[in-house]
Amino acid sequence: MRYVAAYLLAVLGGNDSPTAKNIKKILSSVGIDADDERVDKVISELSGKDVDDVINSGLSKLTCVPSGGAVAAAPAAPAGGGAAPAEEKKEEEKKEESEESDEDMGFGLFD
Repeated sequence: MRYVAAYLLAVLGGNDSPTAKNIKKILSSVGIDADDERVDKVISELSGKDVDDVINSGLSKLTCVPSGGAVAAAPAAPAGGGAAPAEEKKEEEKKEESEESDEDMGFGLFD
């Protein structure tokens, strides 16, 4: 992935056809030793292609990949503002936790 990212950075920098030397220079600037075989593979796969077209064709493949969002639908919230009491309880719990943590140390910050 880092090789593709370096290739894309070179293209974004204005180089429409990055060479292995360009990719290695970008990778070495962040402390990565480039593998010649992988650099050559990226260049051979992407040379002569418009990067925007390659990205757009890949986006259609991502529609079937889970993206970490909610898999199941969340239960519907009760009508009439039922979420407000839950928020109040959370705030109270946070206040209690902060008070307890001061007591555990035996002294306060401003004592």
